[in-house]
Amino acid sequence: MRLFLLVAAIAAVVTFVLAIVVYKLSLKYKLYPQIRERDVHTRPTPRLGGVAMFVGVLVAFAVASQIPFFRLVFANPLPIYAILGAALLIVLIGVADDIWDLDWMTKLAGQFIAAGLVAWQGVQILSLPIGGRTVGSGVMSVVITILAIVLTMNAINFIDGLDGLVAGVALIANGAFFLYSYLLVQDTSPSNYFNLASLIAAVLVGVCAGFLPLNWHPAKLFMGDAGALLVGLLMATSAIAVTGQVDPAQLDRAELLPAFIPILLPFAVLLIPLLDFGLAVIRRVRAGKSPFSADRQHLHHRLLDMGHSHLHAVLIFYAWTAVASLGFLLFYIVQPAWIAAAVLALGFIICTVLTLAPLSRRKSREAQAQSSSVDAPEAQERATLDPLDAASDIVLPDEAPEPLPEPARPREK
Repeated sequence: MRLFLLVAAIAAVVTFVLAIVVYKLSLKYKLYPQIRERDVHTRPTPRLGGVAMFVGVLVAFAVASQIPFFRLVFANPLPIYAILGAALLIVLIGVADDIWDLDWMTKLAGQFIAAGLVAWQGVQILSLPIGGRTVGSGVMSVVITILAIVLTMNAINFIDGLDGLVAGVALIANGAFFLYSYLLVQDTSPSNYFNLASLIAAVLVGVCAGFLPLNWHPAKLFMGDAGALLVGLLMATSAIAVTGQVDPAQLDRAELLPAFIPILLPFAVLLIPLLDFGLAVIRRVRAGKSPFSADRQHLHHRLLDMGHSHLHAVLIFYAWTAVASLGFLLFYIVQPAWIAAAVLALGFIICTVLTLAPLSRRKSREAQAQSSSVDAPEAQERATLDPLDAASDIVLPDEAPEPLPEPARPREK
């Protein structure tokens, strides 16, 4: 655990320092786009934070390669090279889009190439235990892997609309996933897959922690498409390095949980991004638009429209991510399972109440305003119908009160 924390700390420090450098250079050379209609921020802000995050990933992997503990991960370096090569491609595409605003088809093609590179070098969903059957082998395994990576990258990119949102969500989600993969290593025979998943998750936690101080509201630096796609790529790769690697045929009934948690947990940690992505695709297709056309109807936009502040909207995303990821993780840690189910249900209830709180406050204010608007005409109507009551306090001349007696004058000595 200490070595994983060391690698995460190195990634955090490198990312933080380089983020400051990127921020200053971007201001000096005006490397930032103009405000778009769908943007929430009100002043031009550099979007090249993904470059600092990518360098943080490179340095962290370079340091880990020199640590004997990770020798199983680097025994076969081809998957590592494929992941870093795909990350480089994604970052280049993201930087180009942040500067020149590329066409969505160009970006999607680059994403498929990057995902194909990862799948080609063996980081694949080799088996999915669904319904008691193993799904995925050969070409199907490659196709499922590529689609999963592309889906995750776009889901993460879609929620990148508020300061600190993606960095914080990824920090929480990957923290939970790292804990799961680390515990899984202890419960099974160690292999390069499980160690690779833990290493990627730890590096991603460090990168997001190092970038978050400059991305916190009000953000000085955005991660841009380069950073968001990089985070999505690494999250998907980390999950795939575990998901499907456990063959259910080799496990008895008491050990089936490790085979299903790898399927449930990635969906849990990506609950909000996947929900936002799915709603956006349905909304745009129904409107006859491209699924990747931009609009201002994402979940974070809706939270702002409901009345949440910028900070509250981000914290609500954090809460939903923490409840989903940690709640499903409890099914692996805590026994009996009903305890984890109860915690998960309670967390969902609390998050729902916090999410809908502005609506209840708005209804309360509207009820008060309606009540006051009704009371005012009634008072005016009473004054109109009862003029004698309204004038009861007026003193008429013949009703003037008697003058008070004058005070006695002091006698002269």
